[in-house]
Amino acid sequence: MNKLKKDILALLQTNARLTEQEIADRLQSQPETVAALIKEMEHDGLILGYTVVVSPDVEKDQVRAIIEVQVQPERDAGFDNFARALAKFPEVSAVHLVSGRYDLHLEVVGNSLQDVAAFVASQLACQDGVKSTATLFLLKKYKEAGIEFEKEEKYERLNFTP
Repeated sequence: MNKLKKDILALLQTNARLTEQEIADRLQSQPETVAALIKEMEHDGLILGYTVVVSPDVEKDQVRAIIEVQVQPERDAGFDNFARALAKFPEVSAVHLVSGRYDLHLEVVGNSLQDVAAFVASQLACQDGVKSTATLFLLKKYKEAGIEFEKEEKYERLNFTP
């Protein structure tokens, strides 16, 4: 991939709402060139979609969890078929193959702790090949996609004189 494509991708990952003109200005290119390269990267599957990062206040009625899953890999397919099958569940927002004690990390969204627990018990843990699971509920979000949600407040001690 050439440098201009990489630079365009980096800018879009930071802010997908940048116009072709704004990207061209920042990269000292032409808007037509930027537009053509974006279209080409979409066609080639390098750009799969665009998303928005929302305030945690918008998601306060949802429960998010990381589910660690240890599975038995399949001969010739490894973890791929299993991971793809899990990705099809609507509760699962992300699936990652990871190193360590567990093989897969799933990001799961539910309306309550009970919803997430029910998903794990009735749909995930009973899958053929699942050896064990561990559920980690996300309590607070500080940063996502490079965006900090709360800026650090400066704290100054008050002078106290008896």
